Amino acid sequence: MTYEETLAWLYAQLPMYQRVGAAAFKKGLGNTEALMVAMGHPERRFRSIHVAGTNGKGSSAHLLAAVLQSAGYRVGLYTSPHLRAFTERVRLNGQELAPAYLVAWVEKWRGLFADVQPSFFEMCVALAFSYFADEAVDIAVVEVGLGGRLDSTNVITPLVSLITNISYDHQAMLGDTLPEIAGEKAGIIKPGVPVVVGQTQPEVAAVFAAKAAAEAAPLTWADQVYRARPVPAAAGGPPTGAQLFALDRAGAPYLSGVALGLLGDYQALNLPGVLAALDALRAQGFALPEAAVRRGLREVGALTGLRGRWSILGHRPLVVADTAHNEAGLRLVVQQLLRVPHQRLHLVIGTVNDKDVTKILPLLPVEATYYFCQADIPRALPADELAALAAAAGRPGRAYGPVAAAVAAARAAAAPEDVVFIGGSTFVVAEVDFNEE
Repeated sequence: MTYEETLAWLYAQLPMYQRVGAAAFKKGLGNTEALMVAMGHPERRFRSIHVAGTNGKGSSAHLLAAVLQSAGYRVGLYTSPHLRAFTERVRLNGQELAPAYLVAWVEKWRGLFADVQPSFFEMCVALAFSYFADEAVDIAVVEVGLGGRLDSTNVITPLVSLITNISYDHQAMLGDTLPEIAGEKAGIIKPGVPVVVGQTQPEVAAVFAAKAAAEAAPLTWADQVYRARPVPAAAGGPPTGAQLFALDRAGAPYLSGVALGLLGDYQALNLPGVLAALDALRAQGFALPEAAVRRGLREVGALTGLRGRWSILGHRPLVVADTAHNEAGLRLVVQQLLRVPHQRLHLVIGTVNDKDVTKILPLLPVEATYYFCQADIPRALPADELAALAAAAGRPGRAYGPVAAAVAAARAAAAPEDVVFIGGSTFVVAEVDFNEE
């Protein structure tokens, strides 16, 4: 098969959560373990970092990979979902998976898939682990797909586990309370493996402390060690597309004036976890000098290809896209959006049909013009339904259908001093044009 035929076969054979939602989610590690056994346990042939959490796990995974690459290591990176191309999910030193590898790998294991009948995500995990083993990476950064305890990635035994934070998302599969959700995320904590928790949250701290104690896993509360504060850029400051942070470690200045190549105030919440995870790697023999940390943080986009985190797509009007899609993530994004100088706000919003939008809509600003859309996936909530729910929540707007139509309308209506925001769903952001970024 060609690459296109291979992708079409995978999409036809395997239920894909990205497109259809919960119907594609298979609880348990049985299928992944069966794939690992049949493939000769590729998950045991490379070292790894495991990253879980409700928000920030994608940014944190890319930042860790970028620093490790800058230090000269051969780094695998597994993330999901992809924005544009399937090959974004699996990277080696920032380079996307070679299509030829996917074609040969699927041809080799098609019979196994027929026997095991994995989900799309289970197949993706097996693909990534096979690739990292075959390419003899020095270390792989592996992002959890959903939850942790029963996530397909949880067959690895990493050098360090990082849990960014806990908020409400995917309650139907992870639980209705924060402690329940935390219990699922804590499932990545392994016996004796250091675990870093990015944010100390009183509602769930006991969950992580108990699990770490039960597994004799050294536990670090990153925000009790590190503090990151955004600082205004001076003349001749960081390059375009970066922001400056002042860092403290144990109350003392640390790496003064670090430039971070990801925008968004919320990155201040991700940095402590990333830095503490790097400390855990140093304790296990990784050479991560200051120059590598600075370069990795500054050039994360170029090194790893990360997009969709407060991505600036245009100026006059300012056009921003962000993949935040749950309560905690959207609350932070809206807070920042309201601080950006503007005359009027134009919000292009779409979401998925398994999201409780009645909890999300009240977080959005009342004083804004709304353009409702739906991504080109079966799981998308129809734009007219979203518009009706938004009107009931006091956020009236017009339904435009396709993302491109809503974005075009917003940009056409916006004056130079206005701000256009595109978001509500990863799948909405996936359909925007990043060429201006």
